[in-house]
Amino acid sequence: MKAVKANLLYDGATTVRNVYVTFEGDVIRRVTSEKPEAEILGEGIVTPAFIDGHSHIGMARSGEPGREDEGNEEMDPLFPLVSAIHSVYMDDIAFKESVESGVLYSTVLPGSGNIVGGRAVLIRNYASNIEQAKIMDVGVKAALGYNPRSTTEWKGKRPTTRMGAIALLRESLIKATKTKRLLSKRKKQPDEIEPVMDAFIDILDRRLKLMVHLHKEDDAMVLIQLVNEFGFKAVLNHGMDIFREEAFARVAAAGIPIVYGPLDSFPYKVELKHESWRNAQSLLKSGAKFCMMSDHPVILQRNMFYTLRHFLRFGLSKEAAVSKVTKDAAEILGAKGIGEIKNGFKASLVVWNGDPFDLSNFPTLVIGEGKEVHREE
Repeated sequence: MKAVKANLLYDGATTVRNVYVTFEGDVIRRVTSEKPEAEILGEGIVTPAFIDGHSHIGMARSGEPGREDEGNEEMDPLFPLVSAIHSVYMDDIAFKESVESGVLYSTVLPGSGNIVGGRAVLIRNYASNIEQAKIMDVGVKAALGYNPRSTTEWKGKRPTTRMGAIALLRESLIKATKTKRLLSKRKKQPDEIEPVMDAFIDILDRRLKLMVHLHKEDDAMVLIQLVNEFGFKAVLNHGMDIFREEAFARVAAAGIPIVYGPLDSFPYKVELKHESWRNAQSLLKSGAKFCMMSDHPVILQRNMFYTLRHFLRFGLSKEAAVSKVTKDAAEILGAKGIGEIKNGFKASLVVWNGDPFDLSNFPTLVIGEGKEVHREE
């Protein structure tokens, strides 16, 4: 049995003082105020390991030229069989920097140059290779707005307008709907269905959620329309140009959670003309469920936690802020057993030398599923 002493514990939802977190193997066994018969590995303020809700870490790699970035596959505008895990290299230096900053889990997605870019995966940042790193498929990356209409030079049928991109997406979803109907009537057999169509059926059946890139309010309204029409499960990714509380509230009312960010990045295109850190206030007031992203390398993953300062300014508590990179992220992504410090969850936690919201403080010990993955000497 091993343990850490938490002078203050952010457990992912609340706080408690002067407790021990005990774990055996990779699982948390008990959170107790009584000193356990265990090896005490460290002492300080303790948080769950952080989870990045959206990144391209390991695909766009530190110290490598931009032409070697593997974020977008250019062969087809709608190809859900692509998986981000197959373009990740775990020797990306950014992983080490993330781990020592307390970020142990990354959602890695293909880029947004395609209408459907492929599968998003949740990985362990501290793993040696992709086989050890992969935890689960999170869903399928889709994109609305400017990006998929900006890639007309790529292969395949490429839209030049937003309406064209949406039409191509609807075409695939309509075909999948009709295929499902034929299967239910036994006019088609499962072995007759092409793999791409199988993937779209999985989306319609909510076995795979769509992780949808968009920034502007009107594109968010389109996403709501598509969810209402086809009934798939969606997560809005970004939303950085949404600035009205009413728009966030409509997304929330549609049952669509948000992976929000990247905050503190430069608004480099027209569809970000309303982007502002002050939009965080509208998001908070709306009551929408959200977690945070880095969009690494847009902002470095190691800096994701510090973007929460904008929400603190508008009244978010520290406990709730920690949840935005732990518990809420796990729930939105559908990841079980991480994001909280509680009995039965993975022993993935960070020991800090002081309040993590103080810029001068840092992790002194990082535990990844029961193993020490970083110690600051």
